[in-house]
Amino acid sequence: MNSVKFIPTREAGLGRLKAFLPLAGREYAALRNYDLGQENHLSVSMLSPYIRHRVLNETEVLKSVLRSHSQKNAEKFIQEIFWRTYWKGWLEMRPTVWAEYSSNLNKLYDQLQTQSGLRKSWEEACTGNTGIDCFDSWAKELFETGYLHNHSRMWFASIWIHTLELPWELGADFFLRNLLDADPASNTLSWRWVGGAQTVGKTYMASAQNIQKFTKGRFSPRNLSRTPKLIQGSNNPDRLPISFDAVTDNPKKYAILLHWEDMDWSVLKDLLPNAQKIFCFFPNNEPKPLISSNLQQNFRKKLLEDTLTRWQKNFGSVEFVDNLEALKGDAFDFIFTNYITVGHTRDFIQNFDLGSTKLIKIAHDYDRRAWPHATHGFFRFKDQIGNFLLALN
Repeated sequence: MNSVKFIPTREAGLGRLKAFLPLAGREYAALRNYDLGQENHLSVSMLSPYIRHRVLNETEVLKSVLRSHSQKNAEKFIQEIFWRTYWKGWLEMRPTVWAEYSSNLNKLYDQLQTQSGLRKSWEEACTGNTGIDCFDSWAKELFETGYLHNHSRMWFASIWIHTLELPWELGADFFLRNLLDADPASNTLSWRWVGGAQTVGKTYMASAQNIQKFTKGRFSPRNLSRTPKLIQGSNNPDRLPISFDAVTDNPKKYAILLHWEDMDWSVLKDLLPNAQKIFCFFPNNEPKPLISSNLQQNFRKKLLEDTLTRWQKNFGSVEFVDNLEALKGDAFDFIFTNYITVGHTRDFIQNFDLGSTKLIKIAHDYDRRAWPHATHGFFRFKDQIGNFLLALN
């Protein structure tokens, strides 16, 4: 349980869940903010890479926790599950925030090629060579293991933005390319929050005292900025309604598109036996002038292979594709897939012309129920958690 090595199977995720359950109550609430080093993440669940890809889904994790603890005692851990749900719902209703981030990032890619000073500072930050001992340690841990304690993610982002004064989009991109649990919504919006754009004007400032306390003296950095550097970003846009597709009654000629974004394919189960073809989409990373390891890509691929093996009895042959051209080979009326949330995969698919074939994205009941409540800040969303938990049964 104390190793940062993540085995890419559902069985391993279930093992982590079982080991963590006794700690998910008051002990988690008391100790969750302490980062004692990469071999000692004993007070957090480390379930995020499995939940992120839904080889474990939120419903089964929440039910397991509530069988072991009261809702009150497990309140903090339950809230952590719903923070991710909240971020996803918030961004689904405001997709232009992701579009702006992506546009700014593309401009920064160009600047990395032309501005040697920016390139040097960015490389030093990504490789852990800034001279700020805690920051450098976290950068190396992230790159080598694909994981970082949540509190350290906040400190890291704060130092990146406020002390190193690097563009927040490049920091968010470094996380998104290396974290095994990398999620476009949680990642983008958390970085915006640290920089003062998510809750406008409210920043998160890392302090030496806080870092020293919650690393139990492992680090005591000097010269951290005490002056916030508000990041540039448009005001939060008006929210749009989330469009949930419905399954067409008695569809005739259709295919299934599986993907690694959500490997709980239970919403597709009734459709699988009669699909004319089942495709599994796993895009190759586009080459960019960026620093990233192969851990994330390998982890996702092996998780997908494990999931396909577990689901094999529900379908016949599966055709792996790294682009969508194969989907145009047959004149399907529909292609059914798990709901694809805002992020790179959705961008890729939305920009592909499927002609007259209609893509139907089917959402889980958990998402349908919770996402529309992410209308304002988390604390208004939090008021609904009791109702969400009642609906699990």
